[in-house]
Amino acid sequence: MPDTTMRYGVIVGVDGSAESDEAIAWAAREAIMFHLPLTLLHVAAPVTVWPLGSVQADIIGWRKDTAQAVIDESCKTLRANATELELPDVRTEVVDAKVVPTLVDASKDARMVVVGSVGMGAVSGMLLGSVATGLISHAHCPVAVIHAEQGATPARDAPILLGIDGSPASEAATALAFEEASRRGVELLALHAWSDDNGLLAILGRGWEDRETQGHEVLAERLAGWQERYPDVRVERRLVPDAPARCLLDESEHAQLVVVGSHGRGGFSGMLLGSVSSAVAHAAKVPVIVVRT
Repeated sequence: MPDTTMRYGVIVGVDGSAESDEAIAWAAREAIMFHLPLTLLHVAAPVTVWPLGSVQADIIGWRKDTAQAVIDESCKTLRANATELELPDVRTEVVDAKVVPTLVDASKDARMVVVGSVGMGAVSGMLLGSVATGLISHAHCPVAVIHAEQGATPARDAPILLGIDGSPASEAATALAFEEASRRGVELLALHAWSDDNGLLAILGRGWEDRETQGHEVLAERLAGWQERYPDVRVERRLVPDAPARCLLDESEHAQLVVVGSHGRGGFSGMLLGSVSSAVAHAAKVPVIVVRT
């Protein structure tokens, strides 16, 4: 269960972009669903001004006004996307500091950090894609990456897609995916994919049957306890002998949310799952939650 004593609850990084607006709408639904506060956090990267004096004072005043405008517009976006009966406990915060370190530090006291996949980050002009990448690598809680142009809105009964590789990171992702599926009342599709070299397997005297057997064992081991804990969640298991990122992206077209671990060893090739999670987070058309351990 989520820790409702967390200071920030669900954090959404806001910067006034279209990606930020989509992140606000998604984060609000997440906060409402889990009965958590929603924190709109705007981080304005510091700017060095020379010479000092009145020019610096003007810049500081302008930055303050700009930051407040971002927060005000974010609150309007939140109200526009909230239902008439539900609105989370909303908190706002403006910080003058470097974007990624600030969000990483705040993630220590949050259930989740939500950001857009790309966008312009305040005065510095840093692509928010860099922010998303930094959070996926260093955040202390799950990171949700939201795209502004997601195409058709996924159906509310679309499944949650979970990528499993058998690592501790995928175990944490499994826990979150089951909870998300239970809250939404939808099916969970558990996908285990691998990409191996047929020639190498032949040299080692192993066949695809061995990998399939291992895959079934991985899924059974990772899912058993969670299926008992969440008997309301219907689970479909799927094994695919193909590149994990490609499989997840293909299946994501029919899902409302993708959940993956941040790192781990992916299949016989030993590919770091971090590369998979990053690729999926940046290319999927639906929201992606990357769970760190």
